[in-house]
Order: sequence, then structure tokens, then C-alpha cells
Amino acid sequence: MRPQTAVESRQTDSAPDVDLVFTQADLQGVVPHNNDPVVISLITAGRRLRHVLVDQGSSADVMLLTTFIRLRLPMDQLKPYARRLYGFAGNEVEVHGYIELSTTFTDSLSSCTTNIRHLVIDAPSAYNILLGRPALDRLEAVPSTRHMKVKLSSLEGIVITIVSDQLEAKKCYENCLKTKGGIFSVTSRPPRKDGVTREEIVRANRPEPAGGVVEREIGVKMFKLGQSLSGELWDQIFEVITRHLDAFAWSAADMPNIDPDFLCHHLTWTPASGLSAKEDESSTKRSDRSFGKRQRNC
Repeated sequence: MRPQTAVESRQTDSAPDVDLVFTQADLQGVVPHNNDPVVISLITAGRRLRHVLVDQGSSADVMLLTTFIRLRLPMDQLKPYARRLYGFAGNEVEVHGYIELSTTFTDSLSSCTTNIRHLVIDAPSAYNILLGRPALDRLEAVPSTRHMKVKLSSLEGIVITIVSDQLEAKKCYENCLKTKGGIFSVTSRPPRKDGVTREEIVRANRPEPAGGVVEREIGVKMFKLGQSLSGELWDQIFEVITRHLDAFAWSAADMPNIDPDFLCHHLTWTPASGLSAKEDESSTKRSDRSFGKRQRNC
């Protein structure tokens, strides 16, 4: 053990090859949990920042605009960002720009500092920063949700172990579920040349029932049903929905303790990409129906 007398800077991937291993000893002090997120703190812009989500599902390192303002960083330091950013449900997220900040990770015994490029977004989230794959790869860091820790090495080859605050992690996760459209992870993609957004593609190709739809209130929820349904079929559907009303969910807040990343999925196929010449017309129709159905599941 040595005192933290200096901050080691990692500008390139020049850290020594160190085995980052999790053992039973790393489970000491960890409260049994059901896949709690790893939430840590770091030092950036001269301040210690809590509520940092370690998100291996995110292809970008993100800083919330509210955090950017709280750090008193000047807006003119933001550089333009040409690519598009999408949330876990496929919704496009506005990027105000990006900024590179020197960021320090420490366990109070050893430290490692590196420059991280943060995309600054204005979106609801309980987290200050989403630490995605770019930063984790640059640091050669290994997170473990089971052990509630992140391990990385210093330039001297000393293993740095950053412990996740489980209480804060639970609070942040619950707050995100309560926030409509809360950001959990993001994906960075280049913009389409024709300027068409993903949401426009989904809306234009979403199947609709023949004859239109009509809204009906069942319990305290609104349902859209086909207008051409017969009275007898309507009664049967009404009975089934009423009996199983608690099985329906309108938002992530209706599904506590379940990670939305596990529930939400989408097909990567878009109409602009075309289909294989081997597929006949019937298979094309099935693909269109499947695409619209899976998008609605999100």
C-alpha cells in the first residue's frame, strides 16, 4: 500500500499487462442483489462526480447537460458532433456537442487519469455520466455487476479497485424508471445520407388494422382495437384484458426491478436495406409485420 501522492496519467494504451481478477474476497460487503447497476464516482473538471453509471451497453461516453452546467464548463468549449445518438429504445437523442476532459479514477490508494470524450446531451436521467465502452476500453477496465466493482491498472501495474455504491445505484435506477424517457444507454451511428430518421421509418412502415382503430377504456387504461371487430369478439377481448389487466405495461415504471435493456428489442433491418432475392412476396409481408410488431413491443 502506498499513499496517493501523485496522479498517474494514461494518454495512450501503455499500461503494463496486469491480470484483473475477481475473487470471493471481492464479494465481502456486497449486499445480495438482482443485477444492480454499477454506479461509481470519478474526478473531472476539478470536482468529484457521483452517480456515474458504468454501462457496457453504451457505445459512447455521455455527460448530461445539467452536469455540464453544474461543472461550470463554458458552452463554447463544446465541439460539433456529426453522428447521431440513439437511446436504448431507438429514440434519437439530441447531442449539443462533445468535450474532452481529464478524468481521474481512484480507490484512494492508487489513481489513473485519462482523457475522456464526453458527448453532451439534454435528456432526463438520474445519472451524471454514462461511462460506456470507449472509456472502459481506453482504461482497459473490467466491471463486474456480481462483485459491484470496477478494476483497472495504474501505469505502475497496481490494480485499482473502485467500489460501486449499491445504495446510490438502487436510488438512481428507481429514479430512472420513474422518469419518462430516461436514458440508460446510447448507441452512436452515422447519419443517413437521405436525412430520414429512424422514427420516421418506423412510423411509415408500422402496420395498422384494416378499417382503422377505436380507443376504448378498460379499467384505467386506454386500448386501441380494430374498428371492424364484431360485437361478440369485442366482448371476448374485453373479458380477457379485464382479467389480465395487471399483465400490461405502458412504461418502464410499470415493470420495477426489471432492466429495460432486457425487455426492449428491435430488428436492425430497415426498408431501405432491401431483402434477399430468395425471399418471395409472402415472406416479405411476414417480415414487415414482424418489424412493426417488435417495434411496438418497445
